[in-house]
Amino acid sequence: MPKNRRLLNALLIIAILLLSACSNSSNNNNGKQTAESDPSAEPGELTELTVAFPIFAALPKDMSLIEEAVSKIAEEKINVKVKLLPISFSNWTQQVNLMFSSGEKLDLMPTIYAYNTAITQGQMIPLDELLNKHGEGIIAALDPAYLDASRVKGAIFGVPTMHEMAYVNGITMREDILEKHQIDTSKLRKLEDLEEVLKAVKHGEPDMAPLIPSTGASILDNYQTFDRLDNHLGVLPDFDNGLKVVNLYGTEEYAEQLHMLRRWYEEGLILKDASTNQMNAQDLIDSNRGFAFLLNAHPGALQFEEGDNKSSSKVSMKTIAFSDPPVSTTAHITNTMWGITSNSKSPDKAMEFLNLMYSDKDISNLLIWGIEGKHYKVLSGNVIDFPEGVNEQNSGYRLNAGWMFGNQFIAYVWRGTDPDIWEKVKQFNESAVKSKALGFTFDPTSVKTEIAAIGNVISQYRLPLETGSVDPDNVLPKFLDNLKIAGIDKVIEEKQRQLDQWVKSNQ
Repeated sequence: MPKNRRLLNALLIIAILLLSACSNSSNNNNGKQTAESDPSAEPGELTELTVAFPIFAALPKDMSLIEEAVSKIAEEKINVKVKLLPISFSNWTQQVNLMFSSGEKLDLMPTIYAYNTAITQGQMIPLDELLNKHGEGIIAALDPAYLDASRVKGAIFGVPTMHEMAYVNGITMREDILEKHQIDTSKLRKLEDLEEVLKAVKHGEPDMAPLIPSTGASILDNYQTFDRLDNHLGVLPDFDNGLKVVNLYGTEEYAEQLHMLRRWYEEGLILKDASTNQMNAQDLIDSNRGFAFLLNAHPGALQFEEGDNKSSSKVSMKTIAFSDPPVSTTAHITNTMWGITSNSKSPDKAMEFLNLMYSDKDISNLLIWGIEGKHYKVLSGNVIDFPEGVNEQNSGYRLNAGWMFGNQFIAYVWRGTDPDIWEKVKQFNESAVKSKALGFTFDPTSVKTEIAAIGNVISQYRLPLETGSVDPDNVLPKFLDNLKIAGIDKVIEEKQRQLDQWVKSNQ
């Protein structure tokens, strides 16, 4: 899993809380209006589409070449010219909102952990009719259950990118430390089972923190036994619970986990500055400060081939999935969605290009990897590598964000990656247990004031508690009291009401 993807996962709750609390934009159409086609366009006339997306590093110097190559294919196949608009991730939300408020040209964009927010702010149009007319490649690529899971109030507003649609709790550990101290990992089935492994590491490597979080994240961020139902404020234990929503922070399981983490922290099994840590987990590993961290595992994280380290780590890592079967929730499907914006004057053409992103290998490889011979070369089959003289530092196009661009299942894979990785991901997705609330999306509009207040409470208490840095006997009651004052009961009541309504409409 790329670093920026792990960082996104680590920041998930904060991002969701902030985005959920946003006020509706002035152009809110609540999904009731559809952008009209450009009346000035003549039949057969070339249509220009603006396609925006976030990037996590500096603007690639060869972006104009990618745009030109993509446009050449799109013009030949659907009479479309494409303007690619990369925006720094740190400025993404602000700049996109400005584009909507000013009516600036924008046809296609992804939502990153903000699908429902984009819908409630009127930024996305319904796609059902357009998918039936021009989306045959999209429909063929996606499991119908996953496409249906993107429905909000009965309509599809976005198309999930092709990636792992499920997860299983897991942990990744330094392989050299495991081998050095002959540590047995065969009995790891759940979080509690880690204790003996962590103690063995602490005994053999006293200057190394056995368990670490990621940047700004807690230990529990990547260990979940519930459907978070969009924002963790009211969850579904065991992905079922008779469809009864409960306060996660008030459950017995949560309290038990906090007491266990506190004991581990006091025994030196957790990074001492875990609650204030600003380093990425992989950087902590590479600097010999940490041994292991939890993660949402999937085939890409679990693969390992002799001689090739699959992560960006300087040391080999061994990743183990706990025994739980993979689980699909709405949040795992809608975390990255492509949609047509309400600013678009050419929604039909926008859907035709979106369809190419999911069905045309050349378009997919251009967006994900760049230009063959310049940014990559084919080694054999579907495996690629840098051309001679090109590397990570001097490449003119190296986004490391294949998960964001439509259908990476039809694209090449980089050297060192299992050539069959996408087939394995498909099988992983197919084997997943689906949450009883798969397809449910919470609309936070009526409780956005409470959500904002709750977010402030969580920011104060959650990290210290979920890293073991404070005593839960003293701090958890204060956390729960302040959540109640902030209005968490009202949010849970509203979420339960919406979930009950969703169940009735889907019977």
